[in-house]
Amino acid sequence: MAHPVGVTLALPPHSDPLAGYPTGAEAFDEAVAADGSLRPEAEPAVATLAGQGLRAARALVHEQVRARGVVYRTATGSAPFVVDPVPRAMAAAEWDELARGLEQRLLALDAFVRDVYGPQRIVAEGVVPARVLGGADYYEPLLSHLRPPGGRWIGIAGFDVVRDGEGTLAVLEDNLRTPSGIAYAIAAREAVTARLGDAGEAGPRSLDDTIPLLRAALHAATPPAAPDAADPHMVLLTDGPRNSAYWEHAWLARALDIALVQPDEVCIRGDRLLLRATMRPVDVVYRRTDADRADTPIARLLLPSLAAGTLGVVNAFGTGVGDDKLVHSYVEDMIRFYLGERPLVPSVRTYDLAQPDCLTEALDRFGELVIKPRAGHGGMGVVICPHARRDDVEAARRAVIANPSSWVAQPLVTLSTHPTVIDGRLCPRHVDLRPFVVQTAEGPAVLPAALTRVAFGAGALVVNSSQNGGAKDTWIVA
Repeated sequence: MAHPVGVTLALPPHSDPLAGYPTGAEAFDEAVAADGSLRPEAEPAVATLAGQGLRAARALVHEQVRARGVVYRTATGSAPFVVDPVPRAMAAAEWDELARGLEQRLLALDAFVRDVYGPQRIVAEGVVPARVLGGADYYEPLLSHLRPPGGRWIGIAGFDVVRDGEGTLAVLEDNLRTPSGIAYAIAAREAVTARLGDAGEAGPRSLDDTIPLLRAALHAATPPAAPDAADPHMVLLTDGPRNSAYWEHAWLARALDIALVQPDEVCIRGDRLLLRATMRPVDVVYRRTDADRADTPIARLLLPSLAAGTLGVVNAFGTGVGDDKLVHSYVEDMIRFYLGERPLVPSVRTYDLAQPDCLTEALDRFGELVIKPRAGHGGMGVVICPHARRDDVEAARRAVIANPSSWVAQPLVTLSTHPTVIDGRLCPRHVDLRPFVVQTAEGPAVLPAALTRVAFGAGALVVNSSQNGGAKDTWIVA
């Protein structure tokens, strides 16, 4: 196969792992151009496979993942996290441009959540219809009296970023309640570099700043009432081992050097939340529980201190209003409204099916669209109409007609592909990207660790680990 002029692969010709790799498909390939040439930013990552059989490389990486105990929990128990040995690379210039757009997006979403639980200017001025807000599953009107420390509702955001067939990056979904994946991204880096090397100076940017930036985001939530604002008492609150991301909770607590606690390990005394073991007041809770609503026991445990201004919570209850899949369609409008700026990263178009013209258009081209429940997550309830059985498409159509406001529709984005080890050879498999943005006292910042998720099934577009998906190490290269 051809490679760009000036690029020398550290691979013997007879062992080129990309020999025979298919090109010219409809999807944009992250590593291989349509003419079969290797993209320059991908060369160092592909070079890590030099001299190694693909089956052996996959086995070595899996061994590293297992040795670190990296798992996620499903309905039937713990399952191993699967990491493909071929890193996904992105040029630093493109990454930096994406980062600026995601920082902008976080600021607008934070302003939206703050406005939603305040004057609701964006509704009063007709930018977002009142019915959109009222129908959002995680909108909590009872929280309108809350004022999180520093005025920041969103401390950490995860964005699902996809690249379409034209090579354009866009945000498919916003994750604001309890975004997961940071520790899994670091685990993917550790597993890949431990056995395959990191390509030396040509390798990726370091992930070393990830934990300090995450810690800075937690610090930024410190309430004024904290006895020592320079060294607040912080804990990570988890549901415990039954949570699907419990491994990540435990890993992050160790990395942040804070206590990992379950709800029964904290208590309320007056307006302070205390750690039962020491009765020491807690200043900041990094909340990683599945309980996101204000009417849950966990919320009732935390809200009195949050309302009293003695506790900071990351992320605050109520931020889920910004996760709503219909609210997603208005984020570009939020950027213009709150920031007075042009959106730097587009959103994937989302049809507001409660608008008669949008509903008519969606029904006319229903078989081309992806249908999603407004409050869904993890790929559950999603119908990819072009790939679904006719009965499933018709059932989704009936559900939309019966209750348009409970569903959204998006055009099918043919996710970009990346060389992935399948049965001892490299095959194109669809990927997305989950970068993370935090709010520190100095402003928003994108974490160096980003999670590339990959669907292992041929043609599959759902990348979730629970549905035969896994991850790749993500390299940002000069």
